[in-house]
Amino acid sequence: MRFHRDWLEPVMTVPYVPTLGPVRKDDPVHGLFEAVVENAGTGRFLPWDKDQRWFDTKTERVLADAIEHRPGLTLIPTLAERAGGVVKVYVYGTAMDSPSRGADLARKLVAAHGARKARIVHFLSADQPDAHATGGTRVQFKDFTDGPGPAADTPVLDYKELPEPERFAVFAELMAGDGFAFLYEQMQAGTVGPVLTILDGDTVAGAIGPMETMGDAAGRARLLPQYFGVLPHYRGRGYGRTLWRAAMHWGHQHGAAYQLLQTEVGGASDRLCSREGLASLGYVIQTEA
Repeated sequence: MRFHRDWLEPVMTVPYVPTLGPVRKDDPVHGLFEAVVENAGTGRFLPWDKDQRWFDTKTERVLADAIEHRPGLTLIPTLAERAGGVVKVYVYGTAMDSPSRGADLARKLVAAHGARKARIVHFLSADQPDAHATGGTRVQFKDFTDGPGPAADTPVLDYKELPEPERFAVFAELMAGDGFAFLYEQMQAGTVGPVLTILDGDTVAGAIGPMETMGDAAGRARLLPQYFGVLPHYRGRGYGRTLWRAAMHWGHQHGAAYQLLQTEVGGASDRLCSREGLASLGYVIQTEA
């Protein structure tokens, strides 16, 4: 399918591509849209899809026959086969009724595909107040062209450098809700890059990783998003800032041009990224249809 740039770009309030996630503001977004549609249903990952480091096959696919694309509104539905089937409709439109049109399509497709859930994903520009994006995520952009930023002010160790690496297992279990139990499984299998940790005495108090880069559609290296967390009773001591700065230095040293990530609006990582000077590219709002 061909996407009309003149139809798509005026309603692209956030540079975000279905099944891929956020991209750079200056990326050829219409071409990326066409690539994910052409790849739909193959189970293959596009070369620049960050999810390929976690899964063997692509489980979210565009429902190409149900795309609606016209001036002022583009609706792109997808079907994720895990969790009993989830239909999402990505809504690109600035009219007040755009989300409701997406919800109508999502409910229709849930019935057609026997899916369990219907959701819509819509977007708000970066100049909107945070209050309008409650419950959503903010797309953050880190540019490494001006350097990595301030250095970490406390020693940070690669997981493999810990005096007793098995102590990470305790941290991972306590932080399972933040994805660290899953990450620890990948670490034990040796399938991921370095994981940076910070100690408080003999305790792993926080971690960020895996540290990995991947080329984007234009061939630029990007630092991939990481799992990032500090144990609750060790927060407020600057450990999160230290880990973040160490990660940014790792990215810069390993040739990353930029990083894109999503943070929960108003959450600890969101506030940290704002203080560290990342640029907001807008908000992603996901709701039940």
